[in-house]
This record gives sequence, structure tokens and C-alpha cells, in this order.
Amino acid sequence: MSLALSGRDLLSVADLGRDEIDAVLDLAVRAKQGGDLGTPLRGLNMALIFQRPSNRTRVSFEVAINRLGGHPIALFGDEIRLGERETASDIARILDRYADGVIARLVSQRDLVAIAAAVRGPVISAMTDAEHPCQLLADLMTVREVTGRIAGARVVYIGDGNNVCTSWLYAAAICGVDLRIVSPPGYEPQESVLDRAARLRSNGTGFSVGHDPAPALRDAEIVYTDVWTSMGQEAEQQRRREDFGHLQVNERLLALAPPGARVMHCLPAHRGEEITDSVLDSARSVVFDQAENRLWAQMALLALVFDGVAERNPLPLEASS
Repeated sequence: MSLALSGRDLLSVADLGRDEIDAVLDLAVRAKQGGDLGTPLRGLNMALIFQRPSNRTRVSFEVAINRLGGHPIALFGDEIRLGERETASDIARILDRYADGVIARLVSQRDLVAIAAAVRGPVISAMTDAEHPCQLLADLMTVREVTGRIAGARVVYIGDGNNVCTSWLYAAAICGVDLRIVSPPGYEPQESVLDRAARLRSNGTGFSVGHDPAPALRDAEIVYTDVWTSMGQEAEQQRRREDFGHLQVNERLLALAPPGARVMHCLPAHRGEEITDSVLDSARSVVFDQAENRLWAQMALLALVFDGVAERNPLPLEASS
């Protein structure tokens, strides 16, 4: 395996180049097809911090770490009370004495950056308020499965300009995805995010941001949506339901896309809000294939990031008899 990612942090999709994303996806496909990635995490202990609730993220990371020979140690928000009982940097400095790497699902990107600055081992974002990079690796893998390519794939993201949308903009810019964002007025991605995506953009690729789904969907290959109300926005739920209601991914909206378009959702889904049962459970949905790909993409990422780390931190020698 290539050592290009060995020892690297992944705090943002923008931390990766196109060749590195391709390397992760190629290895993920190999793993999904039954290829043996070996045990590059043998003897390594991985600290997993879950300040936010987790289902797919926790299980997929723990399974991936175990399959690669490592040992996951899950730490939950109520246990460590990050920022209350101890600062993010103090927690990180202690974990750095025990574990070989940190995977963190946090409220704040600021805390993730503080953790990365305080530890010597690799730090991987498992989601913050700013981004969801590992989700995007699985998403890109799914797009490639569905369309046969990434560059030039026509993806329509319908929903809030949230952390997933931000990671999509960066990934699309790096990989040449034809990304169209459709949001209600006032819910578009932040200008700073759009500016950064523009700077990352490859020649001949681009993205659009608009309010009308019809023109964006006309030749879409992927119709992607996410919840209208993310964690921490519960007080806005009723207003958001009203503002986003016309963008529900239902049979009427999906009829605006070609018959071959496939539907994606990063889950959990609020059935009956941003997406209907009839679409989520239809033959056009690849949502659960997408969820499965979290395992393979993260397994590949871990294998590349921690390749060679076990050799640099060897297991203790067995006591001689």
C-alpha cells in the first residue's frame, strides 16, 4: 500500500488531493470485493471520541479497526465532557500517551483542530459542525459505483448548506464532480465555503447554487438529500419544515430527473420530511449501499493512514522464558 497518507490527519475533505481520494476509493473497492488489506493496525489502539450520537459512524469504524487488527476504544460525551470537565487539548494530550490515533465526532471543528494540534498520532474527523469528510469518501465511492466515474458525474444536492454540503462542495471541486446545490433562500452554503471550493476547483469543473430544483434535475444522475434540521438546530425545526417543504424528495420531485437517476441520503432520514418512504425504499434508492460503503471507505482510509505506524511503534517483546 502507498504511504502517501501515512501518519496524516483528515480534518477536511480538502486535506486530500485527487490522487489520494482515488487511492482510498480503489482500496475501498478492493476491500468490498473481498480483498485482504492485511493488518496494518495490528497492535494499535484507537481512541474514538463520540461527543455526538452515533450509529453508522461508530459501528463502521469499530468494525474497520477490528478487521485491520487494531483495538477501538469508544469514549462518549457524558464520560469525558469535552470542554466542561477538561479542555479538548488536555484530553488530547492524555489520549496521545495511551492511543496511537484519534477519531472524533464532535460538535465543534474548533475542538477537532485543538485535538489535532495536541497529539502526535493521526486524527480523523468523524463529523463536526463544519464537515463530514468520511461520509463524503463513502458518497464518492457510491457515485462511482452508480455512474462508473466521479469526474463529470452530475450530482444534485437538495437541502441545507450544512456540514455534508460543505464536504460535497470541496470533494466536487477536487474531483471534478458537476455539483448543483438546491436550497431555499437563506439556507445556501456560506460564502467562505463557496470561495474555498472555488479555489480548490480543477480546470473545467464547477458547481452551481440555486433555488429551483427543475433545471438542476433535468439531466441528474444522482439526487442527494439530507435532513432539514441537523443536531443542535431542533429549535428551528418547524420553521425549517415550512421553508424546505417544497424540496421534499418525493415521487413528484424525482419525476423531474431522468428515470435512471439514483437517490442518495447520508442518514439518518426523517421519513416524511426531506424524503418519502416511497422514494427511500424504492429501486431507485442506493441509500443503504451508500451506508454500507462507510465501512469500506473508512477501512481503506485507516489502512492508508496507519500503514507503517505499527512498525514505528512495535509491540513489546515477549518476556523470555
